[in-house]
Amino acid sequence: MRRIGRLAATTFGTGLSPVAPGTAGSLVAAGALALAGRFRPLPTCSAWLAAALVLIFFAGKWASDVVEAEEVGAGRRKDPSMVNIDEFFGMGVSALFWPHGASIAWLIPAFLLFRLFDIAKPFPANRSQSLPGGWGIMTDDLIAGIYANITIQIIIRII
Repeated sequence: MRRIGRLAATTFGTGLSPVAPGTAGSLVAAGALALAGRFRPLPTCSAWLAAALVLIFFAGKWASDVVEAEEVGAGRRKDPSMVNIDEFFGMGVSALFWPHGASIAWLIPAFLLFRLFDIAKPFPANRSQSLPGGWGIMTDDLIAGIYANITIQIIIRII
């Protein structure tokens, strides 16, 4: 189970990237969303995407707990950078419930905005990191994804 937890927490090993592992997890999510959008418009997929994200959140929380416990037990830091399932999840949140007819091209600004909010950690994302274990790891990216989503929703409606 520890191997499965590590594989999930690192989004199939992308979290082991020596450069920008969080960005790597976000890019995997953007790619998966773009691929899904090729077969069905993203807005009509919102129900299945929301259901998948609920599962990813709780699986990510569990997997983050597994890896964080191993890392802390080995004398390393909490919220290890190799854990990037939270970025995969947060990028998915940024694409939820877009208006009907929104293009998958909106994934590019959604990705950039999500990364900006994830790095900047505006309130309450900065505070949510103090939640224990996987709750803190996953929740700050949930909030960054919500901020990115709201911003994209406003821009789509204005343009």
